[in-house]
Amino acid sequence: MVRVAVLDIDRCRQKDCGLLCYKYCPMIRTKVEAIKFEKDGRPVIVEPLCTGCGICVKKCPFTAITIVNLPDELEKDCCHRFGANAFKLYRLPIPRPGTVLGLLGKNGTGKTTVLKVLAGEIKPNLCNYEDPPDWPQIIKNYRGSVLQEYFKNLSTGKLRVVSKLQYVDQTIHSASGTVSEILEDADERGEMNSVVDRLQLSAVLDRDIKVLSGGELQRLAIASTVCREADVYLFDEPSSYLDVKQRIEAARVIRSLAYDGKMVVAAEHDLAVLDYLSDQVCMLYGQPAVYGIVSNVHGVKVGINVYLNGYIPDENLRFRDIPIKFHVRPPTTTWTAQDIVLTWKEMEKSYENFKLRAEPGDTHRGEVVGILGPNGIGKTTFIRLLAGIEKPDQAYQRSQGEIDVSYKPQYITTDYENSVESLLRTIVKDEFTSGWYRSEIIEPLNLEKIVDRRVNELSGGELQRTAIAACLSKRATVYLLDEPSAYLDVEERLAMARTIRRIVENHGSAAFVVEHDVSALDFIADRIMVFSGEPGLKGYAETPLNLREGMNSFLKGMGITFRRDPSTGRPRVNKDNSRLDRYQKDLGEYYYVSASGKE
Repeated sequence: MVRVAVLDIDRCRQKDCGLLCYKYCPMIRTKVEAIKFEKDGRPVIVEPLCTGCGICVKKCPFTAITIVNLPDELEKDCCHRFGANAFKLYRLPIPRPGTVLGLLGKNGTGKTTVLKVLAGEIKPNLCNYEDPPDWPQIIKNYRGSVLQEYFKNLSTGKLRVVSKLQYVDQTIHSASGTVSEILEDADERGEMNSVVDRLQLSAVLDRDIKVLSGGELQRLAIASTVCREADVYLFDEPSSYLDVKQRIEAARVIRSLAYDGKMVVAAEHDLAVLDYLSDQVCMLYGQPAVYGIVSNVHGVKVGINVYLNGYIPDENLRFRDIPIKFHVRPPTTTWTAQDIVLTWKEMEKSYENFKLRAEPGDTHRGEVVGILGPNGIGKTTFIRLLAGIEKPDQAYQRSQGEIDVSYKPQYITTDYENSVESLLRTIVKDEFTSGWYRSEIIEPLNLEKIVDRRVNELSGGELQRTAIAACLSKRATVYLLDEPSAYLDVEERLAMARTIRRIVENHGSAAFVVEHDVSALDFIADRIMVFSGEPGLKGYAETPLNLREGMNSFLKGMGITFRRDPSTGRPRVNKDNSRLDRYQKDLGEYYYVSASGKE
């Protein structure tokens, strides 16, 4: 067995722990130096001398140490390691001309690292971080593989690669000027006008990049990447901040590169978008922040189903105990008048250039209402009206007595300097240490390893999970969550959905969830509110509808139909004007239809 020992430098506090890992190590007690110390006093676990007993893992008061055992034969496939006791990546996917290769896996298992290796930003050290190999050695290591020619061309400059960053807000710091100036500078393929039209950027061409919203920045980043002339195109989470229609159109634009014979690789968490976008899929599995393994390539349908089932047949490997299943039919729930916790009358909210009108409606104990609609249509405005942050134009309409509201905003501020635990303790007090709180909030949202981290130092996904936990920790009548799946991977999104549902049912509360990931909304919602109108000008919010009516109303407006995978029940986007697309539109069933075309 190969030992992989990882030490989280951010969590390791050797001055405060009494060096328990060293004191209790059996190898140290037998005079074998399995743990040594750097000049700064930080411990380093010598993996060949470690027995993998796990005592140091249990004794470390800050849970900074992780030790796992992996098969010996995997070591020959080691691609890159960031240093001693750091993350380890095994294998690489193989880009192919005319093909879109999708990457699917948990956050922290190496998707972004894979993209950086393929882009040449990280030179693979083949796990020899002390004496990294040069390009001839790397090319020799991959002899007999397609990657040999890939790295040969990459190292000599014959292969040009362009990338779209994961966090598009970083674009503000690295670029300046208006949208049109940036696109004109990037337009090496003469595709600017077509891409601007397809990604709906015409209205913002004269705007400075520093005033763009998240969705506008994302579409600009995709457009500028697609407009460049290259051999390989890499996209890291291209659907973040985009609504459903924009996600599908962005996927079409990215797919058009493959039609021109380009190599395209995309890491994506929205299963419907990944399915629509990709020809093939590679899964990344392992232990986040410890090691990641790239699977063999699979067809997109088979690959996503394998990921949801948690078992890879060709490797005889199970990486998840419980398969993920979706509703093939909408759940039926009945409520009575006594179950109503909130009602609202018709209301309007006007701004200088935008007006929202909402139909009257209500919500019930234990109910989750999903909110669907394009960006800029008033979904966040409606949530803020319910929260009492914004006031409607007429007298306040909320009824059903006084209610307590807990609100998670779309954009989360990071100016809180104390720890995650400190933040949550201000909300739940002593309940933080209770078994119920740990089993219902901390563990499902995977917060165990970040509770002692400062909030302003968290990554996007960690910050999102913390904000969700803070929202759900409050005892409230109504929970309002605006885009809670942003920056979360597939499993984190489904864990988030389950957590919201359990809290709502246990407290007898209700929840409103604004969401663009149709798969996540299918997993969580009892009813749906559909928003329509003209983005940026006027919005109209329908009263909550049952899932079938709501999905049909929303997708009919989008002109998109979904079919169901017969194995997992997951929603899959139909190709435009395909047989199933035409059949479902004629039938009026845009969502809850199986792959065979039967209800």
